[in-house]
Parts: sequence; C-alpha cells; structure tokens
Amino acid sequence: MRRAAEVWPLRPTVRYARTLAEALRAETIGGIIMLVATVAALIWANVSTESYEALRQAKFGPESLHLNLELVQWAQNGLLTIFFFVAGLEVKEEFVHGELANLRKAALPIIAAVCGMVVPALIYLAISAGAEGASRGWAIPTATDIAFALAVLAVTASAMPAALRAFLLTCAVVDDLGAIAIIAIFYTDRLNVPMLLAGVTLIAVYGVLQHRKVTSLWIYLPLAVAAWYFVEVSGVHATVAGVALGLLTRVTTTDQEDSSPAELADHYIRPISAGFVVPVFAFLSAGVSLGGGTLNAIFTDRVVLGVMVGLVIGKFLGVFGGAWLSVRLGLARLSEELHWRDMAAVSLLCGIGFTVSLLIGNLAFSQDPVRAQTVTAGILAASLVASILAAVLLHVRVRSRRDALEDV
Repeated sequence: MRRAAEVWPLRPTVRYARTLAEALRAETIGGIIMLVATVAALIWANVSTESYEALRQAKFGPESLHLNLELVQWAQNGLLTIFFFVAGLEVKEEFVHGELANLRKAALPIIAAVCGMVVPALIYLAISAGAEGASRGWAIPTATDIAFALAVLAVTASAMPAALRAFLLTCAVVDDLGAIAIIAIFYTDRLNVPMLLAGVTLIAVYGVLQHRKVTSLWIYLPLAVAAWYFVEVSGVHATVAGVALGLLTRVTTTDQEDSSPAELADHYIRPISAGFVVPVFAFLSAGVSLGGGTLNAIFTDRVVLGVMVGLVIGKFLGVFGGAWLSVRLGLARLSEELHWRDMAAVSLLCGIGFTVSLLIGNLAFSQDPVRAQTVTAGILAASLVASILAAVLLHVRVRSRRDALEDV
C-alpha cells in the first residue's frame, strides 16, 4: 500500500529554524547591498567604459604560481569560492537537519528545483538553436540568485508565511548544488590531473579532520587555501573546492560544543559572503555599456533572447510545474497555509538569475567579450522583469490575505 504523501513544508527543528532565520536575514541584506553595487557598476560602465574595464582587467598576483589574474578573475575564482563554501554549508545543513533530511519528504522542492533547471535549459536551446556558439550558454538560465530573490520577497511580502521563504531557500540550495555540478562537468576546458589530485587529496584530508572532530582553525585555514590553489590551477573552476569543503564540514556537535563547526563557519563567513564577496563580484561583473548595440542585441540576438525567456518564463514553468507535478503524482501535499497563487509568485522569483548566471555566462563566452557583455545585459534585464512581476503578484497576494483575514 502506498504511503501517504507528506505535507510540505514539514515542521522544522528549532535548530534548523534558527539557521533558516539567520540565512534569510543575511541574504536579504546582502541582496540590497548587491543591488547597490550593480547600479554603481552600470553607472560607472556607462559614464566611463575605459576606466571601468581598466579596473576589471587590472592584474595582480604571483606569476610563478600561475595566479597573475585579472581583478574580475579574482572575484570569480577567488571570492566566489567563499560564496560557494557557504552554499556547501547550506546543502549539508539541509541534508542533515533541514528539509532535505528525508528525500521523500522533500520531494516538492527537489522536483521543483530540478524542473526549474531543466525547463529553462530546453527553452534556451530551442530559441538559440542555430546561433553561433549558442550551445555553450545552455546553463545560464538554470540558476536562481537567492540573495536577490529573498530581498524582493522580504521587501514586498514580509507578511507571507515563513513556509514560502523555506520553499524558496530549499529550492535555491538544490539549485546551487546543480549549478556547481554543471560548472565542474561542462565548463572545464583544460585539466591538469596531478594538480587536481593534489587538491582532491587536501579536500579529503579536510574531511577526515572534520570527521575526527579536530577544531583548530589554524589547521583548516591553510589547508583550505592550499586546496583552493590546487583546484584553481588544475583547470577545474575553483568554486568547486568551496562547495566540497562546505559539504565536508561537520554539522553535528559533541558534548563539549555549543555549536557545530558548520554553524560557527556560517555565523562568521555568511556576513562576509553576503555583504562583501557577492557585491564585489556583482560590481566587477554587472557593468555593461548600454549602448545601441547592446540594447539591440537584447531584442535580436537569439542567445540573449534564450537566456531572458529561459529565466523569466522557463524558470516559472519549471519551478511551478515541478511543484504541481509532485503534488499531482502524490509525492507531496502542499501545506494549508500556502496557496498555488503563492507558489506562482515565488516561482517567478526564481527567475532572478544573477550571481551564478553571470558566472556561467562569463565562463561560457570568455572567448567572446561582445557576446559575454550582451548576455550580461540580458541576465540583468530578465532579472529585473522577474523581480517586478513577482513583486506585483506578491503584493496582490498580501492584500488578498489581509482582506480575507478582515472578512473573518
């Protein structure tokens, strides 16, 4: 006899509820800071393109260690590793203490997130078919920017049930895990096997030390930096090291500990990631000159159109359709405090593809700066459209809920 479908979301543990609240707070503030950084980048890039590009392309770092990188590369390969380390911590916390601790019970957000990656990619491929080099960009519209999405949700609909925020965060966690897998598998053009093996070995040592409950920061910090270095020079994107280290960080406590290593790392590093790392990356990546050629490409370049439609429409169809499908198949039941109109609004929010979409766009078209710039403009435009549509629908839902309560 088939077991009854689980109502989603499940009642969170006190520990996970606290972690969720802290994550939402940090990411919301980070989203606002990132928005300011993005606007500043756009203004600078359009007032003085030459000086903005000179800043992005300024090189520093030891050439002997193959680390003489442009500033924008340091942001993509260095700073974003910290962002993905926090993402790895989120994934680990979700799998041990959160909504993903029981995969059957977490069917709704998992299926929604997976469909929210597959559908945009298919839409992108359909629209961009035949365009030169288009196949490199299929993964761009698969990502959701959790900081921006949570910021829009907090500003426009703070009165919505906490379950809606939990669904959005859980979807984003699965999305992040999928995105880093895509980057590792599909965007590694060269591979230095000895260097990669050295990096994997150091990451494994980190995991063993975590398992043995070693707590010294002065062991882990140089170990993590060394692991990052070897993965970086191996040709695999260094953010993979960040996720791997996050996933291996211990989320359980001993009798002598008040907080787990993952909780402590999240407490100290998340504010740095949300308040500095991601805004700096946004500032160095989002500055595009909005001249006639760029604006024209938004409406004529099938690659850019594929990215935009994939984010705004594909994400909505994928996330909402995946959630509906999981309920329809009896894999999950939606909580009574949520309505399908709420799910529609948050599905639109998932179309805000900023941080990871920009990263994948830069990786996909690194050899074509003009295409990379127009794709960046398309990501910004799509994220803006998704934000506005979601904000409007969320505002309507808040008013509807308020009116319903007044009528009772």
